[in-house]
Amino acid sequence: MKTLFFLSLTISIYFISKWAYGKTNKIYFSPLVIAPLVIIMFLILFNIPYSSYNEGSKWITALLQPATVALAIPLYRFYPILKKYFVEIILSVLIGSLSAIYLAYLLGKLLKLESTLAHSIIPYSITSPIAMDVVNLIGGVPTITAVFVIMTGVLGMIIGPYYIQLFQIKSDIAKGVLLGTTAHGAGTAKALEIGTGAGAVSSVCMILAAIISFIISPWLMSFIL
Repeated sequence: MKTLFFLSLTISIYFISKWAYGKTNKIYFSPLVIAPLVIIMFLILFNIPYSSYNEGSKWITALLQPATVALAIPLYRFYPILKKYFVEIILSVLIGSLSAIYLAYLLGKLLKLESTLAHSIIPYSITSPIAMDVVNLIGGVPTITAVFVIMTGVLGMIIGPYYIQLFQIKSDIAKGVLLGTTAHGAGTAKALEIGTGAGAVSSVCMILAAIISFIISPWLMSFIL
């Protein structure tokens, strides 16, 4: 019964916020913003432990990985374009991923964060399922990582389009690289709003960034620490 209740609560909040976002196109109505805030307020108001909510909604969490795999659908449609620009895409993602990891490390040093907390922010720019695996490998706290991943996605959705406008980026390839590399799933959702081509490139970049970070993060952390 508890599982059904929390599943229904989460799904209802998601669809209501998605409807509001579709009607207004205001970022603060995005499910990424509204859903966590409403659920947190609900848990606090009724004094419900997060562990109880997490246990009840774990089936949604389990769908993260197949949802990520489903992004391969637009990749098939735009395979010729992706093949043509593959070198440019992979180099851009590699530079972006390395920069993100190192910037997170520098932030931890600058703020003199305790090592576990510092490790938790390292995978902030990659998609949630892989970020959880990475943070477990490098010795961080998955819950903290999840917060930073969501914050990064939301900020990427907000700031990304302004960068595109500011630098007058016309290419869907460049738009997809920007949003997918820096803002993972949320950025890919925004890229799909721009166009299916940008969305396909963003999907590739999100997946590549996750793979690169998964491989490089443990090695890089052992090297710089």
